[in-house]
Parts: sequence; C-alpha cells; structure tokens
Amino acid sequence: MTDIDHLLDHLSLDEKVSLLTGQDFWSLPAIPRIGLRSLVMSDGPVGVRGTGWAPDDPSIALPSPTALAATWDPELAAEAGRLLGQEARRKGVHVVLGPTVNLHRTPLNGRHFECYSEDPLLTGEIAVGFVRGVQEHGVGTTVKHLVGNDFETERMTVDVRIPERALRELYLAPFERVAQAGGWGVMSAYNGVNGASMAQNGRFQEEILKDEWGFDGVVVSDWRAARDTVGAALGGLDIAMPAMDNPWGPKLAEAVRSGSVPIEVIDDKVRRVLRLARRVGALGDSPRPSVTEIDGDAVAHRVASRSFVLTRNEQLLPLNPGISQKIAVIGALAQDARVLGGGSAQVAPPHVISPLDGIRTAFPQVEYAIGADPRPFLPAAQGPDWSGFHIDLGTYRFEVPTAGVRWLGDPPGGLAVNDVTFLELSTTYTPAEAGEHTFAISGFGAFELTVGDQKLYQGSLHPPGTGRADLLLHPREQRFTITLPAGEPIPVTLRQTFEPGTAHSAGTTLGHRPPGPDEEGMIAEAVALAAGSDVAVVVVGTTEQVESEGFDRTSLALPGRQDELVSRVAAANPRTVVVVNAGSPVLLPWADQVAAVLLTWFPGQEAGAALAAVLTGAEEPGGRLPTTWPRREEDCPVLDVTPRDGSLSYGEGIFIGYRGWTKEPLYAFGSGLGYTNWTYTDISASVTEAVVTLTNTGERPGREIVQIYLSAEESLVERPTRWLAGFAAVEAAPGETVTVRIPLPERAFQVWDDGWRTLTGRYTVIAAHALDDPRRTVEIDR
Repeated sequence: MTDIDHLLDHLSLDEKVSLLTGQDFWSLPAIPRIGLRSLVMSDGPVGVRGTGWAPDDPSIALPSPTALAATWDPELAAEAGRLLGQEARRKGVHVVLGPTVNLHRTPLNGRHFECYSEDPLLTGEIAVGFVRGVQEHGVGTTVKHLVGNDFETERMTVDVRIPERALRELYLAPFERVAQAGGWGVMSAYNGVNGASMAQNGRFQEEILKDEWGFDGVVVSDWRAARDTVGAALGGLDIAMPAMDNPWGPKLAEAVRSGSVPIEVIDDKVRRVLRLARRVGALGDSPRPSVTEIDGDAVAHRVASRSFVLTRNEQLLPLNPGISQKIAVIGALAQDARVLGGGSAQVAPPHVISPLDGIRTAFPQVEYAIGADPRPFLPAAQGPDWSGFHIDLGTYRFEVPTAGVRWLGDPPGGLAVNDVTFLELSTTYTPAEAGEHTFAISGFGAFELTVGDQKLYQGSLHPPGTGRADLLLHPREQRFTITLPAGEPIPVTLRQTFEPGTAHSAGTTLGHRPPGPDEEGMIAEAVALAAGSDVAVVVVGTTEQVESEGFDRTSLALPGRQDELVSRVAAANPRTVVVVNAGSPVLLPWADQVAAVLLTWFPGQEAGAALAAVLTGAEEPGGRLPTTWPRREEDCPVLDVTPRDGSLSYGEGIFIGYRGWTKEPLYAFGSGLGYTNWTYTDISASVTEAVVTLTNTGERPGREIVQIYLSAEESLVERPTRWLAGFAAVEAAPGETVTVRIPLPERAFQVWDDGWRTLTGRYTVIAAHALDDPRRTVEIDR
C-alpha cells in the first residue's frame, strides 16, 4: 500500500468528493487532518495572476505564446516556465493553467495568440520546455484545451467533428508529447468532439490520455465546462471547477451512494489529486525544490527580442544610434502598446515599456505622431495632467497608474466578494488644452460618471440578463463630450456598483481624449513628420476587440486606417520601418512598399526595450514564423469557424497550416531574417538523425534555426508535400563553421491507420532556412 492509499483509507466519501470539487473560484479545499493544504490554481500562459488582483502585487507579463513559439527555442521556453514557476510560488499558487497547445488551424481563431503554432511538432517541443520549467519549481501545469478548441465561436456547446487521422497526427500530438514527457495536468475543453462533450469524453480522457499514454496526472475542467454529474465522473474528469454551478459536491456523493458512479472511480480521481498535492508541496512535509531566483524583466526582454521576426529588410536595419538622425515614431500603439491578448491570459504587469519609450531611450532625436488610432474604445486616462487615480472599495483604498481596474477572482486587499458593493475611481484633471474633451466609460456593470458638477452618465452598459461570460469577454463603452477650459482643475469621479455576491469579477475603465485633429488631420500630421525625418518607425496592430478569447475574428485586415497610414508614410519617406504589434497574422498590403517589416507579436512588458535593442542592432531579431502569414485572406486553406446546426467539421483533415497551402503566402512557415548570412555546406542523414554543417558568412555574430523537413514523393497514403521533422538552433561568429545533429523521431515517418504505421520507402531529408528556402537535401531509405 502506498502512502496515498493509506491517506485514501482515512477519507470519508464526502471528503473524497470535496477534493474533486472547486471550493471557490480558484482552489480545492484543505483537509488538515491528513496534512493536505488547499490546492490553488491560477491562469498563467504569459504571467501568473494569482487568485485575484492586488495593486501591490503585479504579475510579470511575458510575450504571447505565439511569440514564444517564434523563438523556436525549447530551452528558452523552459526558462520562461521557470520564471512563471517562481511567480506562482511567490503568489501561493500550486497549479498554472497552461500552456495552450491547440493548433493554429485558422488565423481567424480569436485566441490564436495564446496558442503556439500551426505545426504539432513545434507546438509539442515548446510546450514540453515550458512545462518542464514550471514543474522544476514544484508547480503544476495543465496543458490545454483537450481537444478541438481551435476556434471560439459557440465554443461552449459546439461539437467538433475531427477525422481520426487528423486527431492523432495533428491535434492530439502536442498533448501526447507533454503527457509522455511527464506533465502533471491537462485541462479539458468546453466543446465536444465527435459527439461527446470533452468534460465527459471518456474516449479521450480515459482511454487515450490515461490508459494508452500512461498519464498519471489530473484532468481539470475548463471553468464551468463540467455540467453533468455522472457523465463527467465516468468520462475521465478528475476536478470540476469552479464552485459556481458545479455539478459535483453533494450531487456526486449521492451518485456514488446510489450506485451510478463506482467508488473505485472516485478513489482513482482522489489518488491523482493527492499525487498532484505531493508533487507541488501541498501534502504533508513533501518539499518543493530549492531553485535559483530568476530576473523576470531580463527573461521577458530575452523572449521578446528572440521572438521578433524580421520579414523584410532593404538594407535599413540595424539603425546606428551613434549618428545624428531624426526618428519619427508613428501610431497609437507606439504609445499605448498592446503587450498581451484579451481574455483569461491577461495580467497586470509591474510596468510596460512602450515602443515610443524604448526608442526615445535609444535615440536622442525622436518625435511622435498618432497618425491613425485603431482602438474602438478610448484608452485609459493617464499622464501628467491627472492628479493620480484613487480607488475606494469601502474598507480598502489604493492607487493605480492608469484609470483602469480589472480583476477576476478575489477582490483586491483580501476582501471577500460579499464585502465589495461598489468601486469608486476619483481623480482631478487639469486640461492642457481648452475645447471639447471626450470622456468614456468602458467595462461591464452599472456606472455613474461625474465630471465637475455634471453627471454625464448613470446606468448599466449591458442590457439586463446578460450572462457573466458575455460581460467578461464583451465589454461595452459609452462616450460623452464636455467643453473644458485650459488650466482649471476639475474633479472626475467614476463609481461602479455591484449586485450582492457578484464582485468576483470587475472591469472598469475611465477613458479620455483631449481636443485634437480628426482622422484625416492625424494622418496628415504623421505624413508631414515622416517627410521631415531620417527614418520613420510606424507601429500598427490589432486591438482587444479584434484578438481576444471569446470570439473569432471576422477579417485579417488591420483595423481602422492603419494600412492607409503606412502607405502614405512610406510614400513620404522610403526609409520606413513597420512594426506589427499583433498576436496572429494580419494582412500587410503595403509590405513591398516599405524598407523593413518587423513582426513583434504581443511582446510583453519589456516591449519597447526589446524593440530598441533590435532596431539598433544591440540584439539580433531571432524569430522564425511558427505559422504562415497570408498575402490574401482567401488564400488561407482554412477559414471556417462558424458551426452549422451545432457542429463544425474539420473536412480539411490533416491539411492545415503549411500542410494545406496551395498558393504562395506572403511569408512562409519558418521564415525570418537576421543580421547575418548563412551558407549550408553539407548534410548527411540516417533514419534517426540529420547532420548539417553551415557557416556564418556575414559580418556579425548570429543565430540560425536549422529546420529539417521530410518529403516522400511516392506514397500510398496522401501526405503533405513536406513536413517538419526536427529543428535546432546554432550560433556562430563571422566566418565560423558549425555542425549540428538533429534527431529524427520515428513518428516523423509514421501515419495513423488504426494505429501508428511506419511507411517505408525513399524520403528526402531537407535542411532549410525556412519551408520555402531549402538549402541542402539528401535521400534516405526507411
């Protein structure tokens, strides 16, 4: 009998069931008499938020997961994981809810930024590195969302119809890789797959995950995904979260007593929970490992700069900061950088270095113009014209740097949900300019806005009966104009009220826009600035209303007049660099008109510092594309994210991403430029590895991602033209030659045919700089 079995014998049925049922929004209950402490979970793809939001305890914000995959660096992913493990321990969190390994089936997926890649091998390797890093700190992970949550439309109820071969070769592959590498947790998806809801899908959660793959960890539901007491219990789910609307607890205990659920099923789940508790140091005197403290800002910076993908460079970058030159920085997102995606991935970082701030630090002569503003909501008020933003929750008061407050879970200050009935934001504004000022309220809930002695608004932003999920994921805005004189301080108060027991989530923003030119005037100002500058840096991107959890994109075009802005600036100044601040592919119709294009994803809190380092050449843009970027939206192999009659069929089978492209994209999978050149001089291969020799033929030290693809011209089974089989990074000084050995896994030669089947025959092994840039090939027989 194991120690866990001994503990199990000392638990009553009600206690056992309690360990499988969320006791609140983020945790499982403690049972002190067996030495079990409460297991605490937290969202964590880019930062560990904790169980609530504390203004004195911010969370480091790493670049988006797609950015992490763009590094093609599993060891850097492990370093990012170690940082989040450290953050979790600091915040008292035992389990980080991530990483997300759903694939980039289509760029229209609203949550595309939170996933790694369109390729299962790259996804799996980055995920394994991340999970290893987190778990080295004695903190659990839940790789998510098992499986088929590759779009957001009707995600709570849709039945996703996925062919078996596509399931095994693509969608399940990253989960399998993490499970077999020792991951401690999996999160099941909201959606159903092939007729059964994933929260009670025994074929995937029991037969495949636990029995076939040998997974000994826990399966936790996505929040409120478990809806059927017996179905979820018999379908392989181990933990149902959160307490709200939970089908387990007393209902599950009664199902056991009535014989609907065998006690052996419950005991297996409890063993898994206790095993997890022991692994994360929450059971008895089981210790957490001792670890070396990590510099979070440095890791965030390193991930950002190594993720930036330089897709075009007409001999402009890097810029020399030592020579006298005027830099025009243009774009609303240059000043108000979008550093992370919307939804559950959001955290409040200790600081954000905007592109404008980073460039001003690196170059002595910088001027700024908005140019075009794609934000549908006014940004949170901030800056020297405001006296500070004071928040009052009744018994707890604090200040915030900008006029926005958001939390999910426990309210700030350790307050209980029932203790919070209102939130009041107060400040004093001294206008620098006289004229018509625009104020805005955005978020969800009932509000009252007073500016001076005028009450501008009182009411709710959403209609009665709007569900909590819609409130969280679809905030609304109301705008109001008021004429103010310059130089006279005016008090501003925004008050939000909560219904009893609803303050477990809040979203409140006071927006403001001073008098200024209209849209055409802003673009004209930017063009004039660019024309009188030596270099123009234009920052464009998406908004939270375009890329976020909870909905899919309707277009790949940049919002607002950003495309027009870039074209007009480039016409005025041929030395134009465009920085694309988007978590997933967007259309770039002006790409061939500008001197340089740098894709920076959602780059995390160190965005501007990393950008400046890359622009000046202090660091090389190290990223390679983890997903294909289209020239035209209609060229994408998969665009369908709209269920019909409650289901969506993956009729494309295995042909997603580069596997399914038949047109030439704008930027191919794996592509990306550095600041040096590489010559591939030799390749040899066997069925187990490829050996590649290459030389840095440029004038700077550099880093190259050597990508190995396989192709099989003659095959009895339909296969892609080529597919990724392995990759590795090399670094070399100018003139230096290096050799790298890259393992070729047996799975690269296999297809799913009622089981894994190795296809024999002749294969071409391709060493490439990118999918569309092969450098050396060799044939082998398998």
